[in-house]
Amino acid sequence: MADNVKKLIQSGKTALGIEFGSTRIKAILVDENNNPIASGAHDWENRYENGIWTYSLEDIWTGVRHCYQEMAVDVKNKYGVTLTTIGAIGFSAMMHGYMVFDGKGEQLVPFRTWRNNNAAPAAEKLTELFNYHIPARWSVAHLYQAILNGEEHVKNIAFQTTLEGYVHWKLTGRKVIGIGEASGMFPVDIKTKKYNPAMLKKFDALIAEMGVPFKIEDILPEILVAGEEAGRLTEEGAKLLDPSGNLCAGIPFCPPEGDAGTGMVATNSVRKRTGNVSAGTSVFAMIVLEKELSKVHPEIDLVTTPVGDLVGMVHCNNCTSDINGWVDVFGEFAKLCGLDMSKSELYNKLYFESENGDKDCGGLLAYNYVSNEHITKVDEGRPMFVRTSESRFNLANLFRAHLFAALGVLKVGCDILLKEENVKLDSITGHGGLFKTPHVGQSYLAAAINAPVTVMKTAGEGGAWGIAILANYVITKEKGETLEEYLDHKVFAGQEGVTLAPDPDDVAGFEAFAKRYVKGLPIVRQAVKDMD
Repeated sequence: MADNVKKLIQSGKTALGIEFGSTRIKAILVDENNNPIASGAHDWENRYENGIWTYSLEDIWTGVRHCYQEMAVDVKNKYGVTLTTIGAIGFSAMMHGYMVFDGKGEQLVPFRTWRNNNAAPAAEKLTELFNYHIPARWSVAHLYQAILNGEEHVKNIAFQTTLEGYVHWKLTGRKVIGIGEASGMFPVDIKTKKYNPAMLKKFDALIAEMGVPFKIEDILPEILVAGEEAGRLTEEGAKLLDPSGNLCAGIPFCPPEGDAGTGMVATNSVRKRTGNVSAGTSVFAMIVLEKELSKVHPEIDLVTTPVGDLVGMVHCNNCTSDINGWVDVFGEFAKLCGLDMSKSELYNKLYFESENGDKDCGGLLAYNYVSNEHITKVDEGRPMFVRTSESRFNLANLFRAHLFAALGVLKVGCDILLKEENVKLDSITGHGGLFKTPHVGQSYLAAAINAPVTVMKTAGEGGAWGIAILANYVITKEKGETLEEYLDHKVFAGQEGVTLAPDPDDVAGFEAFAKRYVKGLPIVRQAVKDMD
């Protein structure tokens, strides 16, 4: 087996995916059949500087080089070969944000990540102008906010991109972006696969009144779709990525994509009427739509798959952080009792116990808002647990309520898609920490959205695997083979997974909890006012 992989590596029948997550940069090398064969990682943290969450360019390049080096060392240790060539490479990163450069390629202001909410005023004005929901984390919102603020650097902008677009540009010389990530920079036209022309004109007219010297389309990266070659590794780029000099230039790249797009690929959720839910520190759902929504919903972000199909995205800031706090408290109690229990054992016991609770959590109510939630209009984090004197207060209901609460905001958003807009959903795939304990979080998600939920073993590979697949798709796809067909036949055929259909009693119980949850929202909003 190792000898076969060695030959594949030496002949360049591989693909490399590197993804910049919020706390970790991860690299995965796959073979021609998309099986992971080597990996590397680098931990990093954003910094809060001058009121902005950011990473420096030094952070970016130190991190990606170390990550690549770790992967190359893994290749050497496993297969006894020095990595000199790769079939194709792809880069992915946390979505959107703001990176701007002048005509000489110099960065004008520090990278503003998706985590910054300072562009909210601009986002509201653009939503009204376009009659199209623009979230505060989108690149165009950051740009317009900088213009509204009268920031000096704006007049010198020659190029605006995202984190993965920046790295791709430096390694290939090409200013391009995958359509999924492009749709979070500026709205796209899903028919032409280009930026929306009517909205480009509206934005140009808006900023012309403010003396801005460029047109928006002139500073945005070119849009490419999955399967298109997006450039090749230059000599300079090879030295940037691998200072050892072992890596050769000329390697093709796929279009750089955001973590939402790579998550769809990694869960085989790019076909219409499918979707995926990523549930960890935050939670978001991506559902591929058959048609445009009937109206603007501020709770729903509209993005695209890596091939340009419309996606309804429900993005929530909070999921498991509050549960983690409760588990830690029970861990402290276990120690007081002289019990030495691992974290995984604690989670499993408490999650499994929740299944013994009442279907509607016995009248208990929880809010997991460690930070703000725009969908439910809560401006700051105030985690809360509430009950009446008649509520059935026991351990099973306590943990069931907290697990339901982890999906509470998601349900509010998904109900808009599934109930108000009558979006059809055949299947959804779950991935992330909420699903580590077998079937518990999975069954609760199925109840929340009233649809079957699948959890696959490969979902843990994440976005780095997803972008590696997109890189492989560029060089191994057959003529006319769509991404959907490629994933079905070349990636996920025979993959192991567990699918749970929604239990009607659980669905009814979650609906009852959800009504109580929405009715109780004024409680947590009042807590924001009264608790400093």
